[in-house]
Amino acid sequence: MSIYESIRKTLTPIHKEGYPFIAIAAVASLVLGHLWAPFGWIGLIITLWICYFFRDPERVTPTRDGLVIAPADGRVSGIATVVPPPELALSEEPHTRVSIFMNVFDCHVNRAPVPGRIARIVYTPGLFINAELDKASENNERNGLVIESGPHRIGVVQIAGLVARRIVSFVHEGDTLVAGERFGLIRFGSRVDVYLPAGIQPLVGLGQLTIAGETVIADLRSEEGPRAFRSA
Repeated sequence: MSIYESIRKTLTPIHKEGYPFIAIAAVASLVLGHLWAPFGWIGLIITLWICYFFRDPERVTPTRDGLVIAPADGRVSGIATVVPPPELALSEEPHTRVSIFMNVFDCHVNRAPVPGRIARIVYTPGLFINAELDKASENNERNGLVIESGPHRIGVVQIAGLVARRIVSFVHEGDTLVAGERFGLIRFGSRVDVYLPAGIQPLVGLGQLTIAGETVIADLRSEEGPRAFRSA
């Protein structure tokens, strides 16, 4: 293996959505550094952070039928039984909602929680309040997807956060996804909600860290009851 290949396999890839931001930060760093050296170093640190923010690592996704995989890196900030947003047109009966909050240091590439066909995509403009707040599900800018996976319909909602200013979607209605496939990202700091079918119990607990495309958050085929969790 060449030195180039060794370095390429060691470094985490950067998503193409980040290239314009990296270029702008790099040019600004050179200009500011020419004016005053400390500004250049500050700009370099910001440029490196932007590279880190837009990282897009490969993931190994469990593929057994019925598994629901975390769509985002982050922390489980909420588990609640609620009526899904009306724009998803799921049903008016309560669903289990698992919310994953992404801070500005988490990878922000979102991945499909289940395999299936995208039956619905609905973008809703809104506010940019703290994504950890429960009311963010109704008030913030968001992009909702409904994925038909066998007999189930899973809702996935990307929610813009306090400093997020754009939700980017890579998919369209009618597209077919495999579990763990990239479907979008959010810039910068945000949240993703997953609406599980009624009666499906989550396999994660509040405060648990998740890895997009790898962490199992529910099993549609399981009849297991609610799990108990404790802090270590």
